[in-house]
Amino acid sequence: MTTVEPRRTGPAQPRARVAADETAGITMTVNGTETTVTVPPRAHLGDVLREQLGLTGTHLGCEHGVCGMCTVLVDGEAARACLLFAVQCDGSEIVTVEGLGTPDDQHPLQQAFSAHHGLQCGFCTPGMLMSSYDLLANTPDVESDELPEQMSGVLCRCTGYRGILAAVDDVRQTYPDGVPGPRACGARTLVGRVSSGGTGAAAAETDVPEAALPQEVRLPSGPPSAVVDVTSPLRSPVERVWAVLDDFDLLARCLPGARLTEVLDDDRYRGRAVVALGPVKLSFDGLAQVVERDPAAHRLRFHAQGADAGGSATQADVLLAAEAGPDGGTVLTAHADVHLTGRVAQFGRALAGDVSRRMFEQFAASVDEAAETGSVTEPRRGAQLRLVLGTVRDTVRALTRRGLARARVLRRR
Repeated sequence: MTTVEPRRTGPAQPRARVAADETAGITMTVNGTETTVTVPPRAHLGDVLREQLGLTGTHLGCEHGVCGMCTVLVDGEAARACLLFAVQCDGSEIVTVEGLGTPDDQHPLQQAFSAHHGLQCGFCTPGMLMSSYDLLANTPDVESDELPEQMSGVLCRCTGYRGILAAVDDVRQTYPDGVPGPRACGARTLVGRVSSGGTGAAAAETDVPEAALPQEVRLPSGPPSAVVDVTSPLRSPVERVWAVLDDFDLLARCLPGARLTEVLDDDRYRGRAVVALGPVKLSFDGLAQVVERDPAAHRLRFHAQGADAGGSATQADVLLAAEAGPDGGTVLTAHADVHLTGRVAQFGRALAGDVSRRMFEQFAASVDEAAETGSVTEPRRGAQLRLVLGTVRDTVRALTRRGLARARVLRRR
């Protein structure tokens, strides 16, 4: 299938000359989100999407425009991301495979690829999906016998063409007037990863560039990576506990590894959180915004998001509620929908949920201490390592118990 350069609606605006060893700032709309990045003038779009924006669904193969793995939509047309300099795409609208659909709301093409077993190793799948979308969106009257030639611009090394062509033909017949548009384009946080030689490698190891810091909290629309519900009995009376929850500076210091760095308007707070999970140390710079503060019900709800220079990102919807408990104490409940992307998401839902739960348990203990003394003790060295080791130990024990129970059932059979 023929690919084209980005489509321009008017004459290109002249740009200042950029030396080979300098960088240039560009603004693109990627999967519905306007984002500004600083790139070397010779960085191609594929590397910027993967390294600086974390959109690793765009695969890079030959990097000569032959294999088609890196196919994306640029201003509504299919294009090879490895053949376009990122600076060429300043002002363009980009759609990658991540914008096509989500696991819970798949695009019809994604559903058809699954139904027809049109994917094996999966390496060519993003290019196949974006190429077939471009074909059916712009040429809905394509005939079945034309599909092998029209889809020949993306190479599959698994010889999975029969399933792929069947999937595309299925969608072609289902939507004769044109395939539905992308389903996962919308405002969200885009952050990349740092790797040796990558275009994001200029970022500092501990600091997120000022331009990358979020100015407003945006929660993803998809399902969370982990849902945390923790109920903790505290010794302190409920009014003292609420005084801690109502003081966001003190509240932030109760969160393991977190500290407040700036108080903004509209009940917004900028801060930093350092999380060490074994060999992985993450330093998140981000923003929190209080969306509900009810002194009568002792309820506080806030949204938070942050990005790590190494390519991890987290967003959370947190609800804290305190109510009077027995013996003059307090029952503190915490509910959080946690969204993870990047390296931190590689720990998996179960481990991410367990780590988040343990962090909220530590948070409850710190809130109790702050309610009694007005301050929070700094965690000892190694506390975060013990946190993840304890989580892994409990996970292994749970898996062992399930394995033994399953073995007993099998023996009875």
